[in-house]
Amino acid sequence: MVDLEPLLLGGAPHLTRIEVAERSGVPIALAEELWRLLGFPRTADEDVAFTDADVDALRQARELMELGVLGPDSQAALVRTWGRSYARLAEWQASLLADVAPDEDLARALLPRVESLQSYAWRRHLASAIGRTAATDTDGGAGSVLGVCFVDIVGYTARSKRLDERELVGWLEHFESEATGLVVDLGGRIIKTIGDEVLFVADRVGAAAEAALLMTERGEDPDDPFPEVRVGLAHGPVVSRLGDVFGPTVNIAARLTSVARPGTVLVDRGAHDELVEDPAYLLRGVRRTPVKGYARLQPFVLRRA
Repeated sequence: MVDLEPLLLGGAPHLTRIEVAERSGVPIALAEELWRLLGFPRTADEDVAFTDADVDALRQARELMELGVLGPDSQAALVRTWGRSYARLAEWQASLLADVAPDEDLARALLPRVESLQSYAWRRHLASAIGRTAATDTDGGAGSVLGVCFVDIVGYTARSKRLDERELVGWLEHFESEATGLVVDLGGRIIKTIGDEVLFVADRVGAAAEAALLMTERGEDPDDPFPEVRVGLAHGPVVSRLGDVFGPTVNIAARLTSVARPGTVLVDRGAHDELVEDPAYLLRGVRRTPVKGYARLQPFVLRRA
């Protein structure tokens, strides 16, 4: 496989970390902290591992700080999130490139297109996120009221032991792809996938309920390769930060998932109160379940009418 490092970094490495810090006007201590938060490996003073692109990146980071965009309270969290997100994306793309094994001409044609598509996707998602943030600010709250849903594969550990690496990856990718499609089609948003689990949110709890029921129904169909799942759904205030969601509503959804039976959707009181008047659904209370942090959590089983 062709050496892509010069193409990706804008040239062969020819600078040390000390030289990069000096040329960018960023103190070496701050530069090292930013690189650490991004997840880059530490280099020695004499290691020639950087290019002019690293100088430009540090200079731009300094300018964002001077503009007040990267403040002390947000710098570490934002840069760390960048590092985690792009590290995962890069690992996946590296495996794709390994399969393609591009020569230098193909790589020169491929990389700008990948970069352009990434920029396009980021701008579209940023536009949507800004719109949601503006709507939240108009409502006068720091957080949002959302339907929060965890979807967990039943029997994942046993199934994973029977599959080789390629089969396991294919199985999980099918689950994530199908779950994402169902959620997005109903107006929800995937927050993250964690191996055998998907976390998503929806502005309307009815949309989250519909996605949850569709997934359990598909999991129960013996002719559908979608895996059997259990689901926990809660509705209430949620704190959004750096693409993730936090708060008691998220915790309750996770706890409901942990006690849900295979093929079942459990909802909390908040989701129950939103859905109980909808003729499309039936809700049945089950015994209060003591779970970590919630001694008397009241679940309801959600089914179609």
